Amino acid sequence: MSEEVPETSTQYLSFILAGEEFALGILQVKEIIEYDTVTRIPGAPVWVRGVFNLRGSVVPVVDLAVKLGLPPATVTKWSCIVVVEVKLGGEQLVLGLLVDAIGQALELQPSEVVPPPSFGAPVHVDYLLGMGLPAGEKKFVLLMDLDKVLSTQEVLLASTLRTEAEAPVQEEP
Repeated sequence: MSEEVPETSTQYLSFILAGEEFALGILQVKEIIEYDTVTRIPGAPVWVRGVFNLRGSVVPVVDLAVKLGLPPATVTKWSCIVVVEVKLGGEQLVLGLLVDAIGQALELQPSEVVPPPSFGAPVHVDYLLGMGLPAGEKKFVLLMDLDKVLSTQEVLLASTLRTEAEAPVQEEP
């Protein structure tokens, strides 16, 4: 007989950025793919790594470390793109988040989540939902609020880059 999980628990996907463990609500994660060919877009903000082709769709890639004020990610064999869906004015947009490595799936009870500190966190506390301390662990996992990390204007800008990358290239006569 399996033990039933209380409805109040929340599942997260953890990942590593600049040596810290972060996590996103698992329902925002569409898929995880190996970091491969990302095309740079001239004039894009420094936190946009470029775009990549996901089964025929152009998807912007955000260097999450830069967006959070950390040193830019260095691509290694463990680097991944976490494909997420964000809402913008009722529309769902797909973005890729460059992370250093994938951690684990976590299930946290409300008692295992505490508010972020007002100081000392490696990222701006407004970007955090809280900090999770899974049972038996000694180190907190920083729970990200993706909607606050990527503002409406930034998501619009990233979707504009996607549209520009999809536009056919005009040949000069």
